[in-house]
Amino acid sequence: MRVVISSTGNSLESEVDVRFGRCPYFVFVELEDKEIKNHEIVENTSSKQAGGAGITAAEFVAKKGVQAVLTGNIGPRAFSVFSQFKIDVYPVTGKISDAIKAFVNSELKKVDAPTGPMRHKGPF
Repeated sequence: MRVVISSTGNSLESEVDVRFGRCPYFVFVELEDKEIKNHEIVENTSSKQAGGAGITAAEFVAKKGVQAVLTGNIGPRAFSVFSQFKIDVYPVTGKISDAIKAFVNSELKKVDAPTGPMRHKGPF
């Protein structure tokens, strides 16, 4: 299973970023038998867009073939993209490594609606 986490930094020990579309990094994790098989950390190039960062980031993530998104909050446009692709979204906080453990142990509850508002404030 392929999962992506919005991250404040470029390691598995970084914190989950509460902002999906404007997080600095995405951590893509390949899980097999509840273990991390491999991972890839990618800079979120849409984070500095003046508007539409959430939808652009969601489309990028969906094209990478993920089945689940772990993030602090998800806006309506990004959530709509994930719904179209049947990608589950799980709200989470704390370290990336802890979030992955909680996910593989089925401790997280997926959301059925956006958890945050759409913002048009640019990169800051």
